[in-house]
Amino acid sequence: MGFFTLKWEDKKLILLDQRKLPLRHELVECKNAESVMESIKDLVVRGAPAIGIAAAFGIVLGSYKLSELPKKKFLEELDNLCKKMISTRPTAVNLKWAVDRLLNKAKNSNGSTLDIIKIIEEEAISIKEEDEQINKKLGEYGSTLVPEKANILTHCNAGSLATSNFGTALGVIRAAVAEGKKVQVFATETRPLLQGARLTTWELMQDNIPVTLITDNMAGWLMAKGNIDMVVVGADRIAANGDTANKIGTYTLSVLAFRHKIPFYIAAPTSTIDISISSGDLIPIEYRNESEVSHFGFYRIAPEGIKILNPAFDVTPSQLITRIITEKGVLAPPFLEAIKNIL
Repeated sequence: MGFFTLKWEDKKLILLDQRKLPLRHELVECKNAESVMESIKDLVVRGAPAIGIAAAFGIVLGSYKLSELPKKKFLEELDNLCKKMISTRPTAVNLKWAVDRLLNKAKNSNGSTLDIIKIIEEEAISIKEEDEQINKKLGEYGSTLVPEKANILTHCNAGSLATSNFGTALGVIRAAVAEGKKVQVFATETRPLLQGARLTTWELMQDNIPVTLITDNMAGWLMAKGNIDMVVVGADRIAANGDTANKIGTYTLSVLAFRHKIPFYIAAPTSTIDISISSGDLIPIEYRNESEVSHFGFYRIAPEGIKILNPAFDVTPSQLITRIITEKGVLAPPFLEAIKNIL
């Protein structure tokens, strides 16, 4: 694979600018917390695990500015910075999980301010390194669900571009291909920002994995014709009962899969599970700028003054989910009990 999603180098966070793919391969250097927050908001980096990792390094960068403060004041300012970082994208819980992990390390340290900065930098590096291993383990478990020959539908991008490497939903596909299974992927374009068309297809082509791009409204037609064997998607937050928030349009696919008796799989690390939320009704949904819908790139495609809705995510009820694939195994319904058993 000839690209990286994010890299920590010389006290800088280097991000592949996913807004420019697939036409241009450009990098963004973040030297402070503010530039990381801006990159997360503007989708330079996206995907729940990836923004969690980026946010962790953003906290590290922010801590450098606070290094000369007394420890008590340092921790207060670090806490404020963490709250700002978490607010950048409210739906994906991996962001909060990663930031909280650093903050807890800082608060539980007996060392000096400089000691704490070193500790949280090491923790951020660990989160990045762990993510790739988690994805590979998740992929191994998920590949057991893939038939020897399979047409797989996926939505949005849950691959290397959404993680540190390998991916979640695409990690399942990569693992299956590595085992010699004959896989054909159908990728939805994923309106309005076309993560499927721009990112998933590009990423799979880098690995020579057969992929066909379809418009979002073709999925039902393909299923009705018997051309889809399974659906596998990622997740941005999973409630305690298994209800799952993912890119807008995921719920629609789950209903179509249920109608056509096609397995519908969620692939996500356990860090995406939020046991503090009992059901999907409580998952906060991010609403994004109307221009993402009214414009196609720089070109307006809707009339001036039209009312627009642009939720970035929807919630798939657990009853429509066949299995949840994690690095700790494949979870079967009832998910409330299955989730309790692994956390």
